[in-house]
Amino acid sequence: MTDRRLTPANGRVAAVELKGQVTAEHFVAGVWQAAARPVVDLLDAPGGRRDRQLLFGETFRVLEDHDGHAFGQARRDGHVGYIAVVDLKPVIDCTHFVATPATHAYPGPDFKAHEDMALPFGARFRVVSASGRFFETEEGLFVPKPHLRPLNAAMRDPATVAQLFFGSPYLWGGNSTRGVDCSGLVQAAHLACHIDCPGDSDLQQSALGTELPQGTAPRRGDLFFWPGHVAIAVDAEILIHANAYHMAVAYEPIRDAIARIEDQGDGPLTAHKRL
Repeated sequence: MTDRRLTPANGRVAAVELKGQVTAEHFVAGVWQAAARPVVDLLDAPGGRRDRQLLFGETFRVLEDHDGHAFGQARRDGHVGYIAVVDLKPVIDCTHFVATPATHAYPGPDFKAHEDMALPFGARFRVVSASGRFFETEEGLFVPKPHLRPLNAAMRDPATVAQLFFGSPYLWGGNSTRGVDCSGLVQAAHLACHIDCPGDSDLQQSALGTELPQGTAPRRGDLFFWPGHVAIAVDAEILIHANAYHMAVAYEPIRDAIARIEDQGDGPLTAHKRL
């Protein structure tokens, strides 16, 4: 049985590499486009539930444009779904990403100007020039230099990246500092460090790290998994996670989180893993 989230096929159309594996009316190579707004929803169906999100500049392989929605697959992690066509734009070869919790893009190199756009951690740009304290982007926007980092300069510690999200509101399917869920937080933390990471917690549990014996002392960066939930250790006693109990990205003692999550009926800890 194929996983809908990772199989670029919807009956009408499928990715050309799936020919002979799935049934579809057409098999296509697709066209790459990019998110045109700070945050865009990746839906499980046209007008359906949010599965995940893409950030400004992130790319999406469009296999079909049908009734105002593009069906395809995110380059970031292969997640399949639908994006409103109006939320996509031509691909630009990006060079930098927002490496702070948030930033603003201005119409000129003037921080007193009215900003054109507010952008979250992870949004991507192509920098074409520098002007004083700002980088100018391909779109003619100006972003403060301290807020951008080259895409090829990996951040070093997933836990540190996760801590940039502290206090961000919880949002089911969210992938940004505007709103994020548990797996979105873990994915952002690892991708910023150039560590491949799927978008959902069950896939992350299968793909990331080595499972540790029960009772192993936690270390910074360890991952804790429950049914439908994941968290990152910041030290031997504290973890950070996006969760609906706090409705935010919050710190919590590891022992307290394990007990609370089981007591509220969401099940026991299923894995303690280390990359």
